[in-house]
Amino acid sequence: MPKDNDPTEAEFPLDEGDRAHEPDVPREGDGGAQQAAGEPEARTEPEARAEPGTEAEAEPQAEIVEELRDRWHRALADADNLRKRHVRELERERAAERARTAAALLPVIDHLEMALEHAESEPSSVIEGVRAVRDQAVGTFEKLGFVRHEETGVPFDPARHEAVSTVEDDGSGPGVVSEVLRPGYGDGPSQLRPAAVTVTARQE
Repeated sequence: MPKDNDPTEAEFPLDEGDRAHEPDVPREGDGGAQQAAGEPEARTEPEARAEPGTEAEAEPQAEIVEELRDRWHRALADADNLRKRHVRELERERAAERARTAAALLPVIDHLEMALEHAESEPSSVIEGVRAVRDQAVGTFEKLGFVRHEETGVPFDPARHEAVSTVEDDGSGPGVVSEVLRPGYGDGPSQLRPAAVTVTARQE
């Protein structure tokens, strides 16, 4: 069967020179052959990435952790030693304070013993001896910072006085200390005890 003539070639016939410069157009089905005949296709391999947890990096980190742990243990030991030293110093201060207080009361005991020795031979001197011992004991308390309070006619102070009873106002006004039943010692945080007193009250 005769082939149909190409209209392009019929209208524009190509001479031999034009055919020589005609580019080679790959035909369908020739791709595999040209790829096999030409250079092989270059394949890109993934670059190797360095892992962060390598031995070279792990060794310095381990040394840092060990050093921090050692410092922490030393800090704990220092804090414990400081606490123990503070407890020992506090105990020594308490013992020294107890010793000073006891030493201050020794003369009082000595004078009481002297008063008892003279009680049988000189009964009248016992009262004077006991009064002297009392005054000495009060002076010792004052030296320790515990002042004696036995004032009357002063306004009632709840921080210093303890009202045991009330009496009728005798003209001095209500709320005045009329009588001291038991002296008080010290003030504020250093108070040993308040003074037990009777207080005047307005008559209803």
